Amino acid sequence: MTGTKMAGLSRRTFLKGTGAAGAISAGMLPFLKHIPAAHAQGDGVVVVATGETINSLDLHRTGTNRPSYQIAVNCYDRLVSFGTKTMPDGSLSYDYSVIRPDLAESWTISEDGLRMTFALRRDAVFQDGTPLTAEDVKWSLDRAVSVGGFPTVQMRAGGFERTDQFVVEDEHTFVILLDRPTKLALPNLAVPVPFVLNATVAKANATEADPWATEFVHKNTIGSGAYRVIRWDAGQQLVYERNDGWTSGDLPGVRRVVLREVPSNATRRALIERGDVQMSFHIPDKDAAELADDGKVTVFSSPIENCIYCVGVNNVFEPFKDPDVRKALAYAIPYEEIFQTAGYGRGVPMWGGSGIEGPAWPQPSPYTYDMEKAKEHLAKSAYASGFEVPFSINIDLASWMEPTALLIIESLAELGITSQLEKIPGAAWRTANLVEKRLPLHLEDFGGWLNYPCYYFFWAYKDGHLFNSSNYSNDEIEALVDGSLHMPVEDPEYAGMVQRMFEIAFEDLPRIPLWQPALNVALNGAEGYEFWFHRQLDGRKLRRV
Repeated sequence: MTGTKMAGLSRRTFLKGTGAAGAISAGMLPFLKHIPAAHAQGDGVVVVATGETINSLDLHRTGTNRPSYQIAVNCYDRLVSFGTKTMPDGSLSYDYSVIRPDLAESWTISEDGLRMTFALRRDAVFQDGTPLTAEDVKWSLDRAVSVGGFPTVQMRAGGFERTDQFVVEDEHTFVILLDRPTKLALPNLAVPVPFVLNATVAKANATEADPWATEFVHKNTIGSGAYRVIRWDAGQQLVYERNDGWTSGDLPGVRRVVLREVPSNATRRALIERGDVQMSFHIPDKDAAELADDGKVTVFSSPIENCIYCVGVNNVFEPFKDPDVRKALAYAIPYEEIFQTAGYGRGVPMWGGSGIEGPAWPQPSPYTYDMEKAKEHLAKSAYASGFEVPFSINIDLASWMEPTALLIIESLAELGITSQLEKIPGAAWRTANLVEKRLPLHLEDFGGWLNYPCYYFFWAYKDGHLFNSSNYSNDEIEALVDGSLHMPVEDPEYAGMVQRMFEIAFEDLPRIPLWQPALNVALNGAEGYEFWFHRQLDGRKLRRV
């Protein structure tokens, strides 16, 4: 990681510098010579540029970061998936309201909601040609509930907690037994985590110390999905090759997808403008706005449901244990300036709310930029003269995190709070921020996969859960989340319970909302992009044009 002193660096200097970087011409970029012409021009290949780093091929492995989730999507199948819908701008998006077959051709749920029976497709095969059976499904779901960490907690959200809940009835019939009915069970089977592996291959590469073969799957794909990984150079590129034996959907329209890791925003922009890559994934809001206005490439900006960019305030850091310090921080944030400077006005503001407005989430907090109120709250605290605190960001997300952090650091200085910007590489960010939870002040971009407010709070506000990077703990929140998570939204008590969560969250402020973002993707020479809640590349519908 690197630390950047704030002395002599203002937001104007920062913005001037980023503007200059955008002027680099593609002809000056050494990266271009590393893209083979056949890859850039061949009808069978789509080249994708991304600024994020893949750090594992196994989503279940401890420390696997979000960019790596795409491996589970492209190389593995699940029992079910979400449908697809066409958006007003012509782009494709997952459809949360539709659950469609994947490995399961059909399923039934008992009247009491406690038994789910899945009839597996008989033509499903793994990438090595071996048939997929219910034994593979059970071993894979056993793995997900047993490896610990994020995958196991994600499974728990759907009511899947123990291996004895997964039953092989016969080679093509798989049963899940629930302890209680829950609205989250079926959709939770469609998220990336419960992917199905070739159990025979995995067990052959397991050890006593590693019974779930996480080290082997970390470097090898053993799924039945639309692609397999044939090359992975960590920090540089990943190459998908189509699995022509895939039976869970129409075969992808391209033979290979080459994913290039390009840290520089300016370089990625030059590549997509020249057509040297066919897709630039997760482009900055600035580039999205300018490229859309230019009209030479296709830009899709998809609002990310159940997602908020926010400031994480870690409650183990002594000054942040004081509620007046947290409120001083909330009032000292220049929200509008950040939204326009870092977000280019693309998204939905999450500040300046007039009160809790129903059970919908996200919704804006009541805080606005008010330096007088910030000073009043700090004066009431035990830290009236200020303090020092590091401000951490993810280098992979620097396009919005760095200008946001700089603006907040500059504003906090008026309160006597001094800060140093800490830049953490993307491959190490998840461990530092979410696993170790050691960052006192940081930016966070969690988005809930299942589109319910109780699910968002399950991950971001429950004590010890992965995305609770603030080490927040509140007994009432714990009870409200546990009580509403499996409750039908039609239950008369549901709305009141989630609205009470909102009230507590805005009062305690472990997370200070900034704005609800959009995912920006540019295409030049390809089509078939589909937006997903996991915010990662889905190559299954891509094709060259």
